[in-house]
Amino acid sequence: MDCSLPLFKHDLNASTAFSPESVVNAVRTGKHLEPEPVPSVCVLEFDGDLTDWLISTGKAKHWKPWACFHTNMFSLQVDDITCGIVPRTIGGPYAVLIAEQMRVSGARVILGLTSAGRVSHSMPLPGLVVVTRAIRDEGTSYHYLPPAETVDANHNLAQLLESELKNLPLPVLTGLTWTTDAPYRETERQLSEHAKTGVLAVEMQAASLLAFAEAYQFPVGIVAYVTNGIGQTGEPFDKGTRLQEFEILKQVCRAGKRFVSCLDQVDKL
Repeated sequence: MDCSLPLFKHDLNASTAFSPESVVNAVRTGKHLEPEPVPSVCVLEFDGDLTDWLISTGKAKHWKPWACFHTNMFSLQVDDITCGIVPRTIGGPYAVLIAEQMRVSGARVILGLTSAGRVSHSMPLPGLVVVTRAIRDEGTSYHYLPPAETVDANHNLAQLLESELKNLPLPVLTGLTWTTDAPYRETERQLSEHAKTGVLAVEMQAASLLAFAEAYQFPVGIVAYVTNGIGQTGEPFDKGTRLQEFEILKQVCRAGKRFVSCLDQVDKL
């Protein structure tokens, strides 16, 4: 590895010159927002179509105190939980940018729901993957952790996500995904080699967010909805009805609630 490359020259222990706190404070000042915390369970809904539907049906409401220049947050009631949702934070850099601001704005767990492409032929289509580890074929993670091939997810949070999602009529797998910055540069050779090593799906955010999570010891969980792949039969990118997607989102939020409840129990000890 050529450590003279800019990507590998970051001093991970140095103080940063620019912080999410300063951005959040600047937005609050500029938009005259009260410092109200965001919901404890926050979701990054990378595609955004589901959030559009939730807004159009009145299920999601604009969360006005969200202090961000780049995005809007919406609140969604699931059972007795209020969850915050930010749509269209696609790609590792953007997802982590928003996750940083969620972290300093009061979130206690961040959950990502993303579309993904199949890599392993053992992966059912459509199907769900709870990411337990991600290949770091992107740039953002190297600003948070030393160079390594993969980064692991929070084990307890992944277990809760799997437990909740298994209540749905969809296959649910746990395992390794490949995070790439350049989906239109994937090659057949890469797909074949990754399939041989057990990679289930390819997506654009997991490694970046999991590196952020490890660096801050902040809980992040990722669920990939795998709906397309090389050589697939049937309609590609078919995620079913919006109601079906909503059921997936609700189970993700329920897992987040359970995780926060576990944190509360630990705090009481």
